[in-house]
Amino acid sequence: MKTLNDHLANYAAYHRDRRNIAIHSIGIPLIVLAVAAILSRPRYVNDVFPVSPALVLFGIATAFYLRLDLRFGLGMAGVSMVSLAFGAWAAAQSQAMWLGAGLGLFLLGWTLQFVGHYWEGRKPAFVDDLMGLAIGPLFILAEAAFALGLRPEVQRHVESVAGPPRAGRAGRLEPRA
Repeated sequence: MKTLNDHLANYAAYHRDRRNIAIHSIGIPLIVLAVAAILSRPRYVNDVFPVSPALVLFGIATAFYLRLDLRFGLGMAGVSMVSLAFGAWAAAQSQAMWLGAGLGLFLLGWTLQFVGHYWEGRKPAFVDDLMGLAIGPLFILAEAAFALGLRPEVQRHVESVAGPPRAGRAGRLEPRA
């Protein structure tokens, strides 16, 4: 199994343009909230608490993050709880509001992602490795931690493999070697 450092360094290699990282810090959370909203219906209500596809997916994802790294895993558990709360709220709304919120956030988030990758001049990481879909939210949390001076040992490793973030050139379309 890949380590936290392996996953983050691989994902970071596709995200070195500072504008792309910044736009991902908006787009990825929108997509996460959208997925939580869309998958919060249907719900199976039992005697303990309601279970939805969102709860199952976010539970599996949180277990994965915790297995990778306890500190980042706990941070991602918090992200999951906030996302699930939003999803439950959205699912309790009218069908039009629920679908509008879920699909609207999903489309906006992915539009931002592709704008960022246009700036980056590189395809999204998930095109080469589907795990990029799970690592994206963790990458945003890690970038926030790095900006706060947390986990410098992880940041050093990521930058030693992927290089430091850089100012980009608009519209680069050729792939990097």
